[in-house]
Amino acid sequence: MLRVPGVLGVPKGLVLGCFGALVLGVLGVQVLGAQTLPAGAGAEVLKQRCVSCHDSDIITSQKLSLTGWTRSVDKMVRWGASIAPAEREVLQPYLAAHFAPRPAASHASSEVGAAAYKRACQSCHDPDIIEQQKLTRTGWTRSVEKMMRWGATVSDTEKEPLIDYLASRYGPK
Repeated sequence: MLRVPGVLGVPKGLVLGCFGALVLGVLGVQVLGAQTLPAGAGAEVLKQRCVSCHDSDIITSQKLSLTGWTRSVDKMVRWGASIAPAEREVLQPYLAAHFAPRPAASHASSEVGAAAYKRACQSCHDPDIIEQQKLTRTGWTRSVEKMMRWGATVSDTEKEPLIDYLASRYGPK
């Protein structure tokens, strides 16, 4: 049995996770979350520099402007990420182009979300269970994707309106 004590107050799970990411990185293995990244110059930088510590879905579920992504990358660099200036020039616009805030849902989109909620969610769950969740948009995205993996009948065209519907009505207060 491997015993790994915490290092300078860092939990052993984090130490093991970083060690695992380092080993996979050295072996050239790219670990991606359930989501496939859109093609583009920044995708390789994202895989090489970001996905070594983060699941891709954690990164891609954030919806930030170019300024927001720049600040996020600045923070990661302050925390020890190694991202060269040339890589940042490719990465930040890639993130902003593919993972930017979306405009507010239209009335038609809201109706699609409400219909999907009633049909797909309430077929298994009582409304009070759903309403108690109080999840962020990212949390609802994970929950909806998990339910879809488990067999919920939500089409690709219904997924985003459903997440918008849930996040706008049952988000954190």
